[in-house]
Amino acid sequence: MKTSTLICSIALSLFAVSSFAQTAAPAPAQATTPIAKEMADAEVRKVDKDAKKVTLKHGPIKNLDMPPMTMVFQVRDEKLFDKLVAGEKIKFTAEQLQGTYVVTGVEKADSK
Repeated sequence: MKTSTLICSIALSLFAVSSFAQTAAPAPAQATTPIAKEMADAEVRKVDKDAKKVTLKHGPIKNLDMPPMTMVFQVRDEKLFDKLVAGEKIKFTAEQLQGTYVVTGVEKADSK
């Protein structure tokens, strides 16, 4: 009699844990909204299409927690080179992808 009571108790406990796990599951990934990246100001210093790189003198990049400086970024989307002209002011977004800083978006800066 004790064995059957123990088995029933274990089965009931497993059922309760299983039911709780299903209701406590996290929301699916698509339910979260991506954080919009704020564009940073920059001056294009050098464009190297062959090496797929651009040198920018930029202001703070908030999403990368990066202070103003001059540095080289990779450009993986070749269409962005149409908006990168040495000496021009731009607004841009960048991300750290696979350990490298990459320009992911470019707009001409307003000439005010």
